[in-house]
Amino acid sequence: MANHFRSTERQGSGGDGMRLVPPSENIVSNVPDIEPVENADEPQTPAATENAPEAVHVVTASDPADSTSEQERPYTSVFASLAGNDAPVTPHTGTPTISFKSVTLIYPAQPNKPALEDVSLDIYPGEFVFVVGHSGSGKSSLLRLITCERRATSGQVLVAGQDLTKLKNKKVPYLRRQIGTVYQDFKLLPDKTVYENVAFALECIGKPRAVINVQVPEVLRLVGLAEKQDNYPDQLSGGEQQRVSVARAMVNRPPLLICDEPTGNLDPAISLGIMKLLDRINREGTTVVMATHDREMVDSMRKRVIALEAGHVVRDQEKGGYGYYGAL
Repeated sequence: MANHFRSTERQGSGGDGMRLVPPSENIVSNVPDIEPVENADEPQTPAATENAPEAVHVVTASDPADSTSEQERPYTSVFASLAGNDAPVTPHTGTPTISFKSVTLIYPAQPNKPALEDVSLDIYPGEFVFVVGHSGSGKSSLLRLITCERRATSGQVLVAGQDLTKLKNKKVPYLRRQIGTVYQDFKLLPDKTVYENVAFALECIGKPRAVINVQVPEVLRLVGLAEKQDNYPDQLSGGEQQRVSVARAMVNRPPLLICDEPTGNLDPAISLGIMKLLDRINREGTTVVMATHDREMVDSMRKRVIALEAGHVVRDQEKGGYGYYGAL
């Protein structure tokens, strides 16, 4: 995945148009192979060995508290395999992919209660950022500003150097071609097959059939759904439906992926498969911004964490945990 946004001037159009650099037709060169995931949505059991297994202590609510810090404890969660303590921190140099400068967002229905207030932050190419906070803290509002679903009341929202507060409405669709979005409730079209749901994202932006015929099978293979491309959404498990959603978001290979509670409706074992997929996409250079309530996932993966409370950024921590809002 490319680290930087492509130009937003449309090829062959006038000064008001926007151009997107044509992607190569080989998506495999940009995304790593993903291991077969036929049973990714089923809890996995360790294979039997001739020797007795090593004893493992499972932490329960009845265990006495110890003085070991949260970061020093060994991981015991289902997300332990995604622990990010050994991953390098993305350097905060160059032009940020996303930049908020003193941003305030006020919804007309709540004029005295800003959804976001005086928010300033920068997210750089290749970062994986968790946005955490209580319900109503402003997580979804922040994501909506990035995708230009909402306009800031004041301040500046910059995505790839473009000021979204001044972006003309007719140019918003071209911006969104550069942003993949994954939702909690999948938002799949029930009357279309897996293949058709993913292909629809390319059809909407005018990709030729030859490109669709190459890119859709490849991205379905990468998310482990090549054998189910003719199935309809109601024939899939929740985890499989979310993998279709990820495939649809990534089929155009955007440099930025926005995820709004993508595992909120899934149990931990199924969520692990989704997070492995997002982690691989990020390691190939795609910037990932993910809102979540999943404490166990955030504590295990140790990515950058931005915590919101009542519309304010109360914590911005590299390799952070879910924590308690306002606590460093």
